Amino acid sequence: MTASEAEVGQLLAEIRACRVCAAHLKAGPRPIVQLGAGARIVIIGQAPGSKVHASGEPWNDASGDRLRDWTGLDRETFYDPDRVALVPMGFCYPGAGNGGDLPPRPECAPLWHARVLSVLPPDCLTLLVGGYAQGAYLPGAKGLNMTETVRRFADFGPAFLPLPHPAWRSAIWMKANPWFEEEVLPGLRAAVRLAVSIGGRS
Repeated sequence: MTASEAEVGQLLAEIRACRVCAAHLKAGPRPIVQLGAGARIVIIGQAPGSKVHASGEPWNDASGDRLRDWTGLDRETFYDPDRVALVPMGFCYPGAGNGGDLPPRPECAPLWHARVLSVLPPDCLTLLVGGYAQGAYLPGAKGLNMTETVRRFADFGPAFLPLPHPAWRSAIWMKANPWFEEEVLPGLRAAVRLAVSIGGRS
């Protein structure tokens, strides 16, 4: 059964009012999520960075540009909540650490993810972007590093598709792992096209 707009709206209001981790967030809480009852693609990433925290728009940075290129999604489709749900492991910017951002707050996903997924269609394509999402959703990948998990992407389909995080370092990683562009990206784009077309007919 598809959730109603009112149910989704109520859940979004609760998420955006969340202050559970406020004491741990130097920049303050600003939960950032995109959600619609008709979304057939769920992108589970890490946590907003400082630019996204400032803008309030998920994946509105260079990493988002690279992710959209990987998936073949244009900005209009990517930011349509009834086609694509954007659900990080931590909804708020965790702050900067040594050499990069801090990990997502551990309280967030256990508190919200089950409720978010409950209002989405059960047959969504779920893109797991980065190690935190893969660790949470792919028990079959236990003991594998991120590269090994992505290379074995076919083992986790059709519901899940693991991807590296599209940070600037991914360009270096792709040069070292040319199979990603040759094998994974065509399959990713085909799966995304199918999911979008199903959503368009619903």
